Amino acid sequence: MVKRTWAVSILLIGSLIGLAGCSEKMAKETSQDGKVTEPKEKPNQKPPEPPKVEEQKPIVVNVIDPNTKNILKSFLPVDLGFETDPETYKKEMEKWAKELARGTETTIGYDQRMVLDKIDANGQVIKGMSQIILDEAELVKRVMTASITSGDVELPLVVTESGYKPEDVAHLSEVVLSSFTTYFNSGVVGRSKNIELSAQAIDNIIVGTQDIFSFNTTVGPSDVEHGYQPAKEIVNKQLVDGIGGGICQTSSTLFNAVDQIGVNYVEKHHHSLSVGYVPAGRDATVSYGGPDFRFQNTIGVPFIIKTIYGKGKLTVEVRTSAAYQSLITKGN
Repeated sequence: MVKRTWAVSILLIGSLIGLAGCSEKMAKETSQDGKVTEPKEKPNQKPPEPPKVEEQKPIVVNVIDPNTKNILKSFLPVDLGFETDPETYKKEMEKWAKELARGTETTIGYDQRMVLDKIDANGQVIKGMSQIILDEAELVKRVMTASITSGDVELPLVVTESGYKPEDVAHLSEVVLSSFTTYFNSGVVGRSKNIELSAQAIDNIIVGTQDIFSFNTTVGPSDVEHGYQPAKEIVNKQLVDGIGGGICQTSSTLFNAVDQIGVNYVEKHHHSLSVGYVPAGRDATVSYGGPDFRFQNTIGVPFIIKTIYGKGKLTVEVRTSAAYQSLITKGN
């Protein structure tokens, strides 16, 4: 009886193994030629997406004011022909940079002449303005570089302060380096007044080392609004009536004073007629908005201009600190 039960158990185990083998065979596929193959995997429902191509951004150049951080000009170099004709593009940038620096008939340029500081009656300094020059060549260079890859371009502004130290102010009147005097008819009221006003305008002006003095910038307009009166003046080789006649005597007296210390002349003009208050060829004509008298202090030390106006007489002195007297060099 026991042997029979054991035989039945063996028979059941074998049947189960057979059934498992049949199940595995049923999971496989049979081809038409009778070969058994593994089941094929189902294809993906969506095809793979192609790689994304980033859209190329246009090249943009922004020109920025370094003081305000505002964008002055924003442009696309490709629209202005940078890629097709870079030389013409560069010439257009040079023209634009020149107008930006020097201004046009309708716009004011960035370039600014120095307005020199002045000492008032109480010995305090009346501040002028620094010289500002826009470096046109550097601006064009920066724009050309930015036109290749895009970018911001700051205006290359060169700012120059007056070449003296605050502690100089109290000592600049100590030593007279040079002096020159001219004479006029004090009975001619209008002309006398004009000489007086222009002399006051240049009195106690500080001319620092390497500073450029401009008579027109310092004195300003010689018009009725500024107190100037009618007087004879030379225009096109003729004596005519005009507002401000006589200021050229002030500029000519100044020229003869600073000429003794050896400054460099930036701009100087003669009258079209001889004048009686200085020797022939020793005059310096001026006219606001026209001819100017400009010189650069190349003597190596700062100095001040002093004017002494009296009845029928004008004296211009150049003074400096006693400590600087031995350091003075002659300009070229």
